[in-house]
Amino acid sequence: MRIGLINTNRLRPPVAPIALDYLAEALDAAGQAVSLLDLCWEEDPEAAIGRFLAEEECGLVGMTLRNTDDCAYPNRGSHLPGFARMVAAVRRASDAPIVLGGVGFSVMPGKILELTGADYGIWGEGEFVLPELARRLERQLPVEGLPGLVWPENGVWKRNPPRFGRLDRLPRMRRRWLDNGRYFREGGQAGFETQRGCSGRCIYCADPVAKGRRVRRRPPEAVADEIEHLLGQGIDVLHTCDGEFNLSETHALDVCREIARRGLGERLRWYAYCSPVPFSRGLARAMRAAGCAGIDFGADHGDGSMLKRLGRGHVPADVVDAVGNAREEGMAVMVDLLLGAPGETLRGIERTVEMVRRAGADLAGVSLGVRVFPGTPLAAQLGWNAGVEPAFFLEPEIAGSVFERLDALIGADPKFLFFDPSRPKRNYNYDSNERLVEAIGKGCRGAFWDILRTYAG
Repeated sequence: MRIGLINTNRLRPPVAPIALDYLAEALDAAGQAVSLLDLCWEEDPEAAIGRFLAEEECGLVGMTLRNTDDCAYPNRGSHLPGFARMVAAVRRASDAPIVLGGVGFSVMPGKILELTGADYGIWGEGEFVLPELARRLERQLPVEGLPGLVWPENGVWKRNPPRFGRLDRLPRMRRRWLDNGRYFREGGQAGFETQRGCSGRCIYCADPVAKGRRVRRRPPEAVADEIEHLLGQGIDVLHTCDGEFNLSETHALDVCREIARRGLGERLRWYAYCSPVPFSRGLARAMRAAGCAGIDFGADHGDGSMLKRLGRGHVPADVVDAVGNAREEGMAVMVDLLLGAPGETLRGIERTVEMVRRAGADLAGVSLGVRVFPGTPLAAQLGWNAGVEPAFFLEPEIAGSVFERLDALIGADPKFLFFDPSRPKRNYNYDSNERLVEAIGKGCRGAFWDILRTYAG
């Protein structure tokens, strides 16, 4: 069977959909024929879908949804209406079954299937399920027992629990299915993955919903092989796609040592999302030796009581120590802040600003208002049964004064970025960020936050 895979993410600056690269590799290894349509580069996505399906005889069409929205409280920009139009375009152009997947889809699969009218969904990882779904459909075998499958039965969407597989059983990821070179030229970086899943208890995070709570790690050799394939394509600036690179400091060290052992750290620059703990000076040193240029720490807050409310496993002093360890090894540092969760106070926000300045991070990204995803502890705590529209919570006790208070605390300090397009030089919303696009067009490469930090335009 020929399977058509469609990337629907059209954000600018563009971010390569590594999930489709991985998925195509898994399908190819299973003996399935693969054709890929990348709508990121198409001016008219619906017309491109029509041309693609007229040229390719597909027995199954897979469509990926990376993000449901921009996760920005001031904007609340949903990507679902455009995604639904693309699904409808596939339906018009082909009789093949349509299966949806991706991290964004996996957060609210039933709701998105109702919205789009697709035939199936895969909640969780597609590499272990889609090849078998294609095989069964081709042979007209029952599919309802497949792990992670979402399917219609008597007008109701049924959902099987996902089975999150061992990543050492994936094929070699040669990164050959997408135009990664173009993504690098126009997006400034490429992604790679060292692990999946998260055992953390953050009340707001949708990663465990989409990727599972059990952390599964890729062999360091497989990670280094993938990096070598990207370097062979002329791509030498990368970013981890892990939720947090150092969930296991031992695994992070092993990956760094394998990269350094092959001499790759001298040929590339990469960035990572990390937790403030565990983050020792030894890990910072190993990351730097492996070519890491910058770290984005998920600090969230500078008030210990709020960190407990958010379900985090660190305290403010851990953030200060982690930032210090990274900076002493010569890496740039960003800290992400999440303000406005239940129980937030103005005094807690003051402590957070004080912590950022004390830590000496290069940048701080301020998210004010918490995105509430279905299936998270925060949604249960609030009693919200969120629909497909982006839902946010901002603590009512501070809602009337928090914007003015933040302005008074931070003023014109360029260290702080916001989700505010009205301040383009301090706009932390990467979606359609014209300054970022301009900087990359002029040759800047790196994590988006680091480009914003260094670009003088």
